[in-house]
Amino acid sequence: MPDGTLDDISHRRYNPLRGSWILVSPHRTKRPWQGQQEAASKTTLPEYDPSCYLCPSNRRAQGDTNPKYESTFVFVNDYSAVKEEQAEYQPPEDNSTISSLLLKAEPVTGKCHVVTFSPKHNLTLADLKPSQILPVIKTWTQLYTAHLSPKSPLAQAAGATTLPPSSHEGSGPRTNAQYKYMQIFENKGAAMGCSNPHPHGQIWTTTGLPEEPAAELAQLMKYKREQGGMNMLEDYASLEVEKQERVIFCNDSFVTVCPWWATWPFEVMILARKHKRALVDFYDEDREHLAAAIADITRRYDNLFETHFPYSMGLHQAPLEGTDAEIEACHFHIHFYPPLLRNATVKKFLVGYEMMAEPQRDITPEQAAARLRDCGGELYRNIVK
Repeated sequence: MPDGTLDDISHRRYNPLRGSWILVSPHRTKRPWQGQQEAASKTTLPEYDPSCYLCPSNRRAQGDTNPKYESTFVFVNDYSAVKEEQAEYQPPEDNSTISSLLLKAEPVTGKCHVVTFSPKHNLTLADLKPSQILPVIKTWTQLYTAHLSPKSPLAQAAGATTLPPSSHEGSGPRTNAQYKYMQIFENKGAAMGCSNPHPHGQIWTTTGLPEEPAAELAQLMKYKREQGGMNMLEDYASLEVEKQERVIFCNDSFVTVCPWWATWPFEVMILARKHKRALVDFYDEDREHLAAAIADITRRYDNLFETHFPYSMGLHQAPLEGTDAEIEACHFHIHFYPPLLRNATVKKFLVGYEMMAEPQRDITPEQAAARLRDCGGELYRNIVK
């Protein structure tokens, strides 16, 4: 275990993945709470909702009709955040003015997909067996493969280890622009801004490299340069497996941890134990093991407070286009950022000091991991009481 002194004193922890710090204040868990509380999740949903624009055979917002799908279903978002085609914009070439230095903009094009996880309206990832999550992972992989730059060293791996690009609507021909990055994510629950309870995630593919993966990539490359070619997250996964202080789940391919530097109370990472740059590096066994890891943590989350546990989840992996050095420095991992703090109704807010200075947390990652380890077993709502 880490020095027991840290369980009782305020201290800062370093996040090598972002090059940032977080303030930890474990003594504050004793303070009373009289702030905002979220309503506990008590909604019982039907297996099929005729008014849901994601259910099979239903009409979507802009008139298209969903097929009668039986597994995953992919379509281009009817309200995409980025467009494939838009008016041309050229930033001013004159960089000598104050305006050009402080008021910068650049065009971004791309495509946004929606991926349903199941045809059943009333299920979440926590309800699905690993075998039912496996098609979701395969769909992610197909879309990632379909958008890879042919110049990427990953293109050869994709041909050897993954299925060909999917024939789903929206994964076919695209514009001439080579997309730089694909962000696969899920927002679960109204507390995270999810507008539809039907189990689904999103995939945004853009010509630019977004801030979060760009910050991580810079740190991963720096570590590789300074540590003789070693990979930061492979080293970190091995360290966590060795120490077992923050480990929640582990199999031969992946380890789930509350990271040393976590910001959110029950934040976790799923890390590949061996160096895997992206989904296309996975073999069948890796995909099966990832499905098991996702099923495990989402079930533990729901069991923790016996509620539909909200979170934002996202995959970080190699960009679709990049130098050999950039691609090789990347290491596949998944972030889960859940807001709940003390129970099903009390949510953490990033405000005040956290907005103006640096992030802060109360419960330590070690304490959070211990609580999640105690929440294994059958999903609470499947147990007859």
